Amino acid sequence: MELKDQTILLLGGAGLVGLAVARRMLDFSPARLVVCGLRREEAEEAVEALRQDPDAGETRIEPFWGDLFVPEAYSKAPRGDILADDTARALYVDDLYAELTDEVFRRSALGTLLVDVAPDVVVDSINTAGALAYQDAFRSAAGLRQEARDGTVSLASVERHLSTLYLPQLIRHTQISLEGMKRAGTRMYVKIGTAGTGGMGLNVPFTHAEERPSRVLLAKSGLAGAQSLLLFLMARTPEAPAVKEIKPTAAISWKAIAQGPIRRAGLPVPRSDALRPLPLSEAFGAEVEADAWTTLEEPLEGVYVDSGENGYFAASEFETLTALGLMEYVTPEEIAENVIREIRGIPSGKDVVAALDGSTMGPTYRAGILRSQAIERMEEMEAEAGVHGVSYEMLGPPRLSKLLFEAAILRRLLETVARGCELDPAALSQRARALIEEDDDLRQRILSIGLPILLPDGETLLRGPRVKVLPEEGESVDLQVLVDRGWVDLGADNWLRWRDRFRGFRDDVASRVGLESGSRGDHEYGDAAGAIRPGRMGAWIFRYEDRGERIKR
Repeated sequence: MELKDQTILLLGGAGLVGLAVARRMLDFSPARLVVCGLRREEAEEAVEALRQDPDAGETRIEPFWGDLFVPEAYSKAPRGDILADDTARALYVDDLYAELTDEVFRRSALGTLLVDVAPDVVVDSINTAGALAYQDAFRSAAGLRQEARDGTVSLASVERHLSTLYLPQLIRHTQISLEGMKRAGTRMYVKIGTAGTGGMGLNVPFTHAEERPSRVLLAKSGLAGAQSLLLFLMARTPEAPAVKEIKPTAAISWKAIAQGPIRRAGLPVPRSDALRPLPLSEAFGAEVEADAWTTLEEPLEGVYVDSGENGYFAASEFETLTALGLMEYVTPEEIAENVIREIRGIPSGKDVVAALDGSTMGPTYRAGILRSQAIERMEEMEAEAGVHGVSYEMLGPPRLSKLLFEAAILRRLLETVARGCELDPAALSQRARALIEEDDDLRQRILSIGLPILLPDGETLLRGPRVKVLPEEGESVDLQVLVDRGWVDLGADNWLRWRDRFRGFRDDVASRVGLESGSRGDHEYGDAAGAIRPGRMGAWIFRYEDRGERIKR
């Protein structure tokens, strides 16, 4: 269809992919572009950037913000505030589980927006599956059952649990979307969906300290699949708009490369430090003394790649995530181009609704070329700034951050893979402790993102105010599994494992078929130099040791 002089509604338009779509839309001179974000500041910031675009022309660009999954009256409030208010929570649950009456529709934030804007085209880049699944119905169910055992279950507890259940929310969201677009006369709806695992299998290593495969992550994937089928059905519904879905199956990056404060959910991550070693028996109880750590006034800073809604990644995290054989990545501009092609009636071959099988968008040649450039530039910026971010613990899991920091320690002490193959575990253990004690910046970077440091004696540790991997109830604090999930381990046994890893990595590189003999071998960026690269080692461990290899692209 023709985009000139049309009204375009971009749900999630303030995000990484949404902005790429918005910029591409401006090339076709729509009359009106409504850019939606969850928070006011992100929507207004996106609109201001678009208005400065040289292709903005006469297009009227407007911001909108709010939560589109709740009643319109509460769409500007945080979800936690809604669930804490008896009246708001009751209305939300009523509208979620009741029949879709005209009254329920008119109360909804999404229905109101669609009718008010009356868009010709809707492009939806909201991460619907993630937004719903990470409300974590599993945790909510466990809490509700415990209240039942204690005899303290209340109506509020039941309503809060009902508000976390995924399918009722997805079904109601789909119903309101369809009804709203029918009433608005919308001609086309394009969903930018997700596979939930970035195209990887049930062995995906990028989780958030949950078990593998993660229940919450599988819930996200299940919702993503459910939404694809609901869209498939929507496309076969009379009076519905033309419906398409573009489903990227790789990490999406990037928005910017910069140096400065590291932010999580819009707020700076405070720098913290340990004040003294704590016995393991005292490190995680309710009575942990406040003088065990300190929170400093300045925020954590470093070079980062801004991946939009997925947060800030250090160079090593980006290198691991996008490594060949792991999640790899695709650029938002490539996604946007396919969206535009589908809207204009030019088949992209990536429409999931048209062909559920074989239509996902995987890693790309452009991304592969840009990857080395991005890594090189970030490393140059780190060298210029004299900082090495290593990990900001937004990619997940904490095990990755642990491995990256341990590899960073080895890089500082040994420099090359060859020396790593011959390291003395006991001597390395003492050198690593000395480095941690002497290098305030390195130590603080580890502790500030929630990783404790297990000292060589195996009985004491350093920790900050937040610990990402805590003992489960009834779990012994000295279990090796706890350390493996996300504690930086300075013990000799750990460095012995690293020596074996280096030898395995060295042998793997040496056994590859040379480029002169064809393209059979996987040749990764930086391998030929022989230097210890934390991101490369993290990728190798995840791919081979943790059996997280991607086998389909």
